[in-house]
Amino acid sequence: MSSLFPPDFPPGPAGRTVLSVSQLNHEARTLLERGLGVVWVEGELSNFSQPASGHWYFSLKDREAQVRCAMFRAKNSAVGFAPKAGQQVLARGRVSLYEPRGDYQLIVEHLEEAGIGALQREFERLKAKLAAEGLFAREHKRSLPRFPRRIAVVTSPTGAAIRDVLNILARRFPPASVRVYPTPVQGAAAAPSIVDALELASKRSDCEVLILARGGGSLEDLWPFNDERVARAIRVCAVPVVTGIGHEIDFTIADFAADARAPTPSGAAELVVPDRRAYLEQLARTAERISACMRRELRALSDRFESVSARLRSAHPGMRLAHQAQRLDDLEQRLTGALRNELHLTRNRLNELLSRLVQRSPEHLSREYHRRSEALEARLAHALTVQLSRLGHRLDLAHKTLQTASPLATLARGFAIVTRADGSLITDAAGVAAGEEIEAQLASGRLRARVIGPQSC
Repeated sequence: MSSLFPPDFPPGPAGRTVLSVSQLNHEARTLLERGLGVVWVEGELSNFSQPASGHWYFSLKDREAQVRCAMFRAKNSAVGFAPKAGQQVLARGRVSLYEPRGDYQLIVEHLEEAGIGALQREFERLKAKLAAEGLFAREHKRSLPRFPRRIAVVTSPTGAAIRDVLNILARRFPPASVRVYPTPVQGAAAAPSIVDALELASKRSDCEVLILARGGGSLEDLWPFNDERVARAIRVCAVPVVTGIGHEIDFTIADFAADARAPTPSGAAELVVPDRRAYLEQLARTAERISACMRRELRALSDRFESVSARLRSAHPGMRLAHQAQRLDDLEQRLTGALRNELHLTRNRLNELLSRLVQRSPEHLSREYHRRSEALEARLAHALTVQLSRLGHRLDLAHKTLQTASPLATLARGFAIVTRADGSLITDAAGVAAGEEIEAQLASGRLRARVIGPQSC
């Protein structure tokens, strides 16, 4: 005992150390603060008061005892709720003693509602445990199907969540069929029921993706989704699981275990299925681009076809025959013109001679010129005959040459143009199969025949 006090304490009767009340309370406070340090205390709040100083004074009690507490204004300003009598709270602070009255008390530094605090600690503990096991690892997350045709929904059949989910699925992607696995989503029976529903959906394998949904609520209401069994059932489920639990600020263990998390049940439905209208608009734009490309391609092919057709027409034998016939007509016109010119010149010369003969008029000259005139006429007639014969011969030669080059003349000599059914020419008997239909063009008409077999020459 003497080691607890300074040496200047006055000794009491018979050598005993005597303390004043103040000294005793001081030493007791020092022992309490140094010995216990920071403690957590849970109890029912009572006798709450808040004087003008802003400090809080209250008691924490259970069925068998109570302790006085003080929480100063600098600390209680951070408390997120208004304390009230009968409330179960969790306090963190240091054990001390109020020396003027000798009252044993707890100086509170942190205060929270007991139920929520315990649940939050359990939440953090389970989250850390499952994270350490790799249950929340990103590499374990499965990708969602792009166009799911069968969707399972695990939720309460009477809540607003199921109505929101079904409405959004029907509006965004009508082809998808939905199977609802009704389960309670609140209370002690909720977690086992959710696990059973997940296992049943996984065993049936009749869906491509599963939505686990629940509307908003307090931490206690959402607690079934913080159950370890639910988290493990999500990870072993045969299909990807999407959670839509509570509101955007609510996070549960199920959200971390799921393959994808949405802030609300409606958000989960939007995450699972595509927006039909957006895809239809995109499809329409794609179809328009394809149509435009096809139109451009068809125009290019049409232009190319016209060019090839023009080249084919220009190289066709009929065109060559037409050109040769035109040339023949031109030669004929030129020959006729030359003959007319020659006759005109000869007639002019004859008229000139006759004029000179008439001008000279002696009988001898007349006879002489008459003979010369007759001779000249004979020569002229002969020359004309020779010239006409020569030109006629040239005309016959040109006609025979043209007839020789004409395919029609070849056909007239007994030859034929033989083609296949598709119009392609046959130039080699080995290239024709037995039984194949062929067509022969003669000088007059066409014949169809069937090949018995090729015959070498």
